Amino acid sequence: MICDLHCHTKLSDGSLGIEDVIAQARRMNIDWLSITDHDTMASFSRADVIGQREGVKILHGVELSAWDKARNSKVHILCYAPQKPDRLEGLCLKSCEIRKECSKEMIDKVMEKFPITLESVLKHTTGSKSIFKQHIMRALIDYGYALEFYGELDSQLFNPQTGSCYVEREYPDVNFVIDLIHTARGVAVMAHPAQYDNIELLEELAKKGKIDGVEIGHYSADESYRKALGEIADRYGLIRTGGSDFHGLYNSVPTHLGSETTSAEDLDRILKLAAKMQ
Repeated sequence: MICDLHCHTKLSDGSLGIEDVIAQARRMNIDWLSITDHDTMASFSRADVIGQREGVKILHGVELSAWDKARNSKVHILCYAPQKPDRLEGLCLKSCEIRKECSKEMIDKVMEKFPITLESVLKHTTGSKSIFKQHIMRALIDYGYALEFYGELDSQLFNPQTGSCYVEREYPDVNFVIDLIHTARGVAVMAHPAQYDNIELLEELAKKGKIDGVEIGHYSADESYRKALGEIADRYGLIRTGGSDFHGLYNSVPTHLGSETTSAEDLDRILKLAAKMQ
């Protein structure tokens, strides 16, 4: 069984629509797919319909933005199979608004350096619930200021440490986000800890029994990092997940649907845990 439990569509920062993503999953012989767009659950009903048509089983998912206040860093939490998704709507709206505010500031900064327009960015956000850095880069590529999304210009403008146009604000506290996921009767899994160096936070949450699982199969984690994550998962009995984190044209590295997967056993653990919460 092939289970890819992390991918994105045009509803957030992916370049393909729900139909294209699920059709590609079928071509890749993926049995279970979770569309985990950032801070939006708008894919749920449509994905169910298309998944049934294409013969791909859909696990409802959303990637929620959060903040580790102790270390002043970003963290993403994947929520799977929420039985009461309406309880997450307010959180999703708040995080999308934070991201929009940051993005509009970044656009203003970029427009001071390059003669592009707000409209040239917004035309690439059609269907998305927010504005992402990739949409700004696409406008810059359209007008010939770059040839790639993650090259030299991207680093100059949007590097989180040194980027001249980068803007970041705190998202809701990670403990609050996880508690809300459980209130919504969902399963909480830390996404790609290597990407934001969240391994200390992971152990802290696992020790308190707050987090249900960890995404070990992700392109950002090398073998040594995966081993360290696996040891934490074993120590605290966490569910191990994996997913391609597919974004289509907006991928930061070459990654395709099914390039990272979750085992059938761990998928079963997610489904059983979700069923217990009903």
